[in-house]
Amino acid sequence: MNRRNVLILPVGLISLLLGAVGPAHAEKGFGGGTDGQTEQRADTGDDGTVSVTVGGVVFDRSKNGSGGSVGPVTSATSWSPPACWYAPKFNPQELQDYLEPIWEAESTGYEWDAKQREKYNAKDEKKGFNKDKTGKGFWWGRYVNESYPPGWDKCDTDYFWVDTGDPPPADKENAVTPEVLAELAYAEIRVPGTEVTLAPAEATKVNLPTWAWLDGAEFKPVSVTASVPEIGINATATAEPVSLRIVPGTPDAETYPASGVCEIKDGRIGAPYEKGRANDTPPCGVKYLRSSGEGTFPLQATVTWEIHWTGSGGAGGDLPDGTFGATQDVVVQEIQAVNR
Repeated sequence: MNRRNVLILPVGLISLLLGAVGPAHAEKGFGGGTDGQTEQRADTGDDGTVSVTVGGVVFDRSKNGSGGSVGPVTSATSWSPPACWYAPKFNPQELQDYLEPIWEAESTGYEWDAKQREKYNAKDEKKGFNKDKTGKGFWWGRYVNESYPPGWDKCDTDYFWVDTGDPPPADKENAVTPEVLAELAYAEIRVPGTEVTLAPAEATKVNLPTWAWLDGAEFKPVSVTASVPEIGINATATAEPVSLRIVPGTPDAETYPASGVCEIKDGRIGAPYEKGRANDTPPCGVKYLRSSGEGTFPLQATVTWEIHWTGSGGAGGDLPDGTFGATQDVVVQEIQAVNR
């Protein structure tokens, strides 16, 4: 009698593996390539809006920040967007088409395959995989942030069914709801860079107030909308700039204001330097008390963005503030006195 070597894996691991793998039919709509994470497609609407499907969620980035210096915000608290989530993944026929070849390959072991067939009632041609509910719901599965941040393996539940119009099970944390979509949209927000304009520009002087400001045209609200059209829910996360924090890069310096935090006013952070105001106190800036010698001081400029969201069904609220910053080198020279 011939014996075949069969790899038998723990049930929890198999569930994790199956849950992580996306449909081979990803082009049809639930999205995510072969692992449920990769950007699947970009669609252009009649109004020119470009949307991208990632992990079963459609993101509209048309009102996001743009340009070469943009970047993602970092939560100002310990909170972070979901590292994994559950979303509609298969209709009944699609789940059958996906799972049966796995069972036929017998790579997961006879006992596991048998339990899976029983779970999905696979032998019933009319009701197996919930075929009798076709068009009335979806099989939901997990998706994972492609950068695999901490917590990416938290969603370890196998596929589960949700009837159209019903909320996902309460015990399925991170199953997409308007609030979860808002949190996923948070991760997609991109804001402009924070290199500040300084005056004097090329090199400032010891004990001379240096003016700092940001172009008000660049610092306006940005937003990203996340949606799951199959179940008719959506959420928009909006980020608005509120302040700039300056860290001079040396303790031998003073900031204006003393806190180093410059509030946004009339759509601008700080004010451009005007000729004849060299000795005035700038609304936003820094004064270095010693020279940088042959080197430079690493001035850090970080903008804080307030983030809130609105969603389908009148839902909405606040999300943690986000920050985005950059470091730029500043040359500080001694003032040269002329002896006569």
